[in-house]
Amino acid sequence: MTIIEKYFPGLSQRQRQQLDALDALYHEWNEKINVISRKDIDHLYEHHVLHSLAIAKFLHFVPGTTILDFGTGGGFPGVPLAILFPECRFKLIDGTGKKIRVAQEVCRAIGLDNCTPEHLRGEDERGKYEFVISRAVMPLSDLQRIVRKNISKTQRNALPNGIICLKGGDLQEELRPFRHIAEAESLAQWFDEEWFQQKYCLYLPV
Repeated sequence: MTIIEKYFPGLSQRQRQQLDALDALYHEWNEKINVISRKDIDHLYEHHVLHSLAIAKFLHFVPGTTILDFGTGGGFPGVPLAILFPECRFKLIDGTGKKIRVAQEVCRAIGLDNCTPEHLRGEDERGKYEFVISRAVMPLSDLQRIVRKNISKTQRNALPNGIICLKGGDLQEELRPFRHIAEAESLAQWFDEEWFQQKYCLYLPV
């Protein structure tokens, strides 16, 4: 939790309490339903919570923004971002019911009422959102094809509506079709920890 306050020092007491509660909750649920790899669960705050919050370093969502977390798994990046942006609305979807159950139970336990996890495939989601976010779910071209129907025409943020996703490794091939449109920001510019080397925040206006 200290690592979160290092980069987000202005948290309210409620936000600190909600973030603090994630450790015990995810450890407990991970024993029942494996949503985070066993060796990774002890790095929850660095590898999952802070990683998710990289999106907040890229763009500060204005109040009222609607965000769809596509392929959320157990709630990343949606849950940490919903804690950070209590005046925005988040919908979290995943095709695996047991993973969504973890996200639902975590939201319920910490009283995260601006966040709605639902067992749903991306192809079946009909809502409109300013941004679609994801964490290494599928290639950007596939993601764009599925979610372009979900991008709202209403603009309210500093950047045009679109897709923001967290990815790692060599992204040259993946970005080739979007080379004059997409942006790739290195997470190492925001976070000092070695784990964030070769990790990126991709943005594609839609």
